[in-house]
Amino acid sequence: MNKTVIGIFESERVAKEAIEDLRRAGFQREISLLAKDQKDISRTPDENGGGNMAGGETVADGVATGGVLGGLGGLAVGAGALVIPGLGPLIAAGPIAGLLSGAAGGGVAGGLVDWGIPEEEGRRYEEEIKQNKIIVAVNSSEDNIDEAENILKNHGASEVKVHDK
Repeated sequence: MNKTVIGIFESERVAKEAIEDLRRAGFQREISLLAKDQKDISRTPDENGGGNMAGGETVADGVATGGVLGGLGGLAVGAGALVIPGLGPLIAAGPIAGLLSGAAGGGVAGGLVDWGIPEEEGRRYEEEIKQNKIIVAVNSSEDNIDEAENILKNHGASEVKVHDK
């Protein structure tokens, strides 16, 4: 059975450090990131300060392959840049990007229901994003989810919670 662990970060730097540690622990494509886009998403990664993205690379590719460098806004290229009513432009990377692109009308809460997250709790995550906080989620097997949870907690994520899928 797959589970999802979610942590909320107030610092972009700390969220990136947590993602790097998750990768070192063997999590790759399971990692998702969700944050408000604070920069102009129409600019190229180099203009936004994220110069490590290869041409045509999406936000999800960047998170999965190690391109999370520079500002989060610098990662907002391709399919990873979403606009959610009530939230505005978002950076969505990893599996969460696909969930949200299909549920844009239902917002973040509607997209997270597929991961076993109650809609009410999804609305709380939306509020956190509105406050410029960063959501990092890992969707993985029950055997590995404790390690992901510990990594998020060790990096100071608030309200770290595991959800059954």
